Amino acid sequence: MMEGNILKAANTSSNKRVWIYPKLIKGKLYHYRNLISYLLLITLFATPFIRFNGEQLVLLNILERKFVIFGVLFMPQDFYLFVFALLSFIVFIVLFTAVFGRVWCGWACPQTIFMEMVFRKIEYWIEGDARQQIELNAAPLSAGKILKKTIKHSIFIIISFLIANIFLAYIIGSDQLIKIITEPVSQHISGFLAICIFTAVFYLVFARLRELVCTVICPYGRLQGVLLDRETLVVAYDYGRGEPRGHVRKNAENVLGDCVDCGLCVQVCPTGIDIRQGTQMECINCTLCIDACDMVMEKTHRPLRLIGFKSEEEISRTQTFKFSRRAYAYSVILFLLFGTLTTLLIGRSDIAVNVLRAGGTIYQLRENGTVSNLYNAELINKTSGPIDFSIQMPDNQTTIEYINKANKLGRGESVKLTFFLIRPQQHVDKYKSGLTLGIISGGKVITKAKTTFIAPPNL
Repeated sequence: MMEGNILKAANTSSNKRVWIYPKLIKGKLYHYRNLISYLLLITLFATPFIRFNGEQLVLLNILERKFVIFGVLFMPQDFYLFVFALLSFIVFIVLFTAVFGRVWCGWACPQTIFMEMVFRKIEYWIEGDARQQIELNAAPLSAGKILKKTIKHSIFIIISFLIANIFLAYIIGSDQLIKIITEPVSQHISGFLAICIFTAVFYLVFARLRELVCTVICPYGRLQGVLLDRETLVVAYDYGRGEPRGHVRKNAENVLGDCVDCGLCVQVCPTGIDIRQGTQMECINCTLCIDACDMVMEKTHRPLRLIGFKSEEEISRTQTFKFSRRAYAYSVILFLLFGTLTTLLIGRSDIAVNVLRAGGTIYQLRENGTVSNLYNAELINKTSGPIDFSIQMPDNQTTIEYINKANKLGRGESVKLTFFLIRPQQHVDKYKSGLTLGIISGGKVITKAKTTFIAPPNL
């Protein structure tokens, strides 16, 4: 029986959690994953502290409803953009999965990167390889065992604390995080508690839950079954070439397939599956089984990629890879969504303006033969700096009388105005008419706002 199956059999009878001890194999794809993981980790940790246009590069401040993407500030008034961006992202994930399977999970997901490239490596460094870890956990309590476990979990907690801080920096901003760290705890009780809670959550995920996040908790893994088809590229075993499997024997007639049934592909799998049983929900396409199988194929002088990125069509019909009709359909939808989103972003105003007639009021007839309407207006600055502004009237007959006036707007700030719009009654030809007000800054109209004006027509 294979070592991977032995490890699983240990806890089957007691219905307890089957703890997985993946064997470490350092193949070509593993080194590529290392490089990509380090680049993504550097990006993840550096992004909250990079500033562009006076803003944090990426900020997702749900509490204050402030979002910054690559230095561009988005406010609640830009929610429609968020909807299109979310739809585009969902369709992109569907398209990517339909074509390339669950590659994101194995190569770019933060859960996998931290688990396999950070926490797992620390575990190998302190406790040894898979076999040594099994022996250590089965050994009676001793000073050496306590020391190793204490060191490992202490480092896990420290790294979880760092991740919690970075995670919080994306939510509340790096400036606020630095204040929480540098100022007395008594001034930032809620922030300190948030860091502690996130630290505990991340420690639990990487020290105990591990692969259960990918196989049980994450909804993306469960969606894989409906997103994949026979033309999807996945990590797959070429059963046509590999079967019937069997051990290599000297001076024996070669009637077996290329699979030597060594079980190494099972021993290296971080989710504990046998890729030779076909595509499974638990497979995260980490490609460790490809590296392991290639090493065996190379030693036995057989062609590589018995396990590789292949579609079911390639394996069953020995056809070359091609995009499915569903992939083309998703591509068209994605193109339309991205086109719409790009158009909306280009036409997006840097100043959000909302002008409404004051509730519960009608027109006011004045003694000088004019008619006035009362308005409330709110302006929000979505630029990277403060601006001076003024309101431009729609025509020469309309004037403005401020009750609450402002002409400056700070970065990311909003201001509320109250004013009358006044028009000579002799120029009023219908009860309800539309008006377009211009917002001027720097000598040019930067945005416009539409509203209505009511008055008895001059018949």
